[in-house]
Amino acid sequence: MPAPPPSLPPLAERMRPRCLDDLIGQGHLLAPGQPLRHAFANGHLHSLILWGPPGSGKTTLARLLAAQTEASFIRLSAVLAGVREVRAAVAAAQIQRAQSGRPQSGRGTILFIDEVHRFNKAQQDALLPHVEDGTLVFIGATTENPSFELNNALLSRARVYVLQPLTPAELEQVIDRAMAASGPGLGGQGLAIAPAARVLLAAAADGDARQALNLLELAADLAGTATAETNGCITEAIAAQVAGSGLRRFDKGGDAFYDQISALHKAVRGSAPDAALYWLARLLDGGCDPRYVARRLVRMASEDIGNADPRALTLTLEAWDCQQRLGAPEGELALAQAAVYLACAAKSNAVYLAWNAAREDARRLGSLAVPLHLRNAPTRLLQELGHGRAYRYPHDEPDGYAAGVGYFPDGMRPRRYYRPVTRGLEIRIAEKLQQLRQRDDAAAGDEPPATATAAD
Repeated sequence: MPAPPPSLPPLAERMRPRCLDDLIGQGHLLAPGQPLRHAFANGHLHSLILWGPPGSGKTTLARLLAAQTEASFIRLSAVLAGVREVRAAVAAAQIQRAQSGRPQSGRGTILFIDEVHRFNKAQQDALLPHVEDGTLVFIGATTENPSFELNNALLSRARVYVLQPLTPAELEQVIDRAMAASGPGLGGQGLAIAPAARVLLAAAADGDARQALNLLELAADLAGTATAETNGCITEAIAAQVAGSGLRRFDKGGDAFYDQISALHKAVRGSAPDAALYWLARLLDGGCDPRYVARRLVRMASEDIGNADPRALTLTLEAWDCQQRLGAPEGELALAQAAVYLACAAKSNAVYLAWNAAREDARRLGSLAVPLHLRNAPTRLLQELGHGRAYRYPHDEPDGYAAGVGYFPDGMRPRRYYRPVTRGLEIRIAEKLQQLRQRDDAAAGDEPPATATAAD
């Protein structure tokens, strides 16, 4: 019985660039004059962190830098490795350094740690002295924001480079290169790919070169097993079958998550309903919990619309209720309706600013006593102590307002936290408050209070 053919590495690994000119994408880092390009051109090693989405070329760049500078290359995955593996890598670097003498400029040992954000503080601290004394050059790869995930001490010793997802055009180049490569690629299989299929696979990969090659390999297998039907071509139908529905880039709790939520909030605040709908669709398409989106919409109704249009708060709560009752996809339409309403509504952050100022005074001024005239007096003793004495019941006052009465603690200067804006309903609210303040001023100056108007 003949032995089975040896299994090949995945196409993404076989097509990994062997030189910098083969790398597609990241032109903003590798253009002439850029620091990372300078490191490649001059063989100057420095510790760095590559921050970018999956399939953007982080591991490839680290390997190419090691090959260009003829440095030893040690790769660890933070998912599996710990302090023991870091110490072993340091020991190997020290041996290499001792055998070759003091490393010349551009040579040494590169310790590449994939998913470095998974290292805890102690594991990250284990790197510091060896990076500091030059025993090794540290290259970390991460999909998470280094500002939040890495120690400041480690960040201060490494330069951060931000990698971007590949564009659809760049992903099509990746696919074309794999189709043409006869050795590691698919060029020796006699396959072709329809232009529409290439576009579809590039779109489904969503900026991820590895994903594009994985999809292409699967499509090639399907086309190869159905040669009679496909005539040796990866058709649009095969590409659609491989691509499936696909989910856009989304990471609960990660930067993509908070960036998209931020974009939705800012589109609403900026009165851009079409952009708000787009970011809402991105969030839900990526798998975000609709209940979280509903909570954020309620927050926007209070923070950015407030009393300029109080109906916004009611509508967002009703949209939340609809989503919980109906689920997807019917409930998503209620969220979309709420997002559009918020974006189109008059805007005011007056309540938001007033609440923050009031909370700050509550923290700063401590436990100021409630004035006697505002205290409750449910017993005779408390009445004898003066609780509630001299309280003026507004409903018994002219026009339902007790002019001149203070409601802040004794010794605390009255504050004006709430300052309505000249938009929406708050225009009328501002007029009302101005009239009441005039009556307070008149009462304080023993002048006749201003006559109330129908607008009150």
